[in-house]
Amino acid sequence: MDRGAWAEWKGDLKTGKGSITTDSGALKAGVYSFTTRFEPGVTGTNPEELIAAAHAGCFSMALSAQLSNANLKPESVKTKATATLEKLEAGWTVTKVRLDVEGKVPGCDAAKFQELAEKAKAGCPISRLLKAEISMQARLL
Repeated sequence: MDRGAWAEWKGDLKTGKGSITTDSGALKAGVYSFTTRFEPGVTGTNPEELIAAAHAGCFSMALSAQLSNANLKPESVKTKATATLEKLEAGWTVTKVRLDVEGKVPGCDAAKFQELAEKAKAGCPISRLLKAEISMQARLL
């Protein structure tokens, strides 16, 4: 199974602009630029934000699967992923991803939720894809 997206960049690095569109059409001509990537408060997206979105979505699904496999039915699993981009000697690098997870799961205690969240973190395809440190905070609501 393949999933795809298109990115087009026009112009030089600092003054150019790009757009990103997914094959599914869920993201259509999402604007990104040097300023949306490296300056706070600018409207538009950037690759690191899109990686964080993919990781949050993947992890929420993986945790839901772990809970279901443990005969627990989640009402909701909400994940915020934050990708950290740092300038290293080798160049700009995503050095870590932090997962902040909240779940509403009737019949689940905090220890079981943490255990299953750790399994989901290890098994999520996007977690396995990333070569960065992945930290997580899981909180049962």
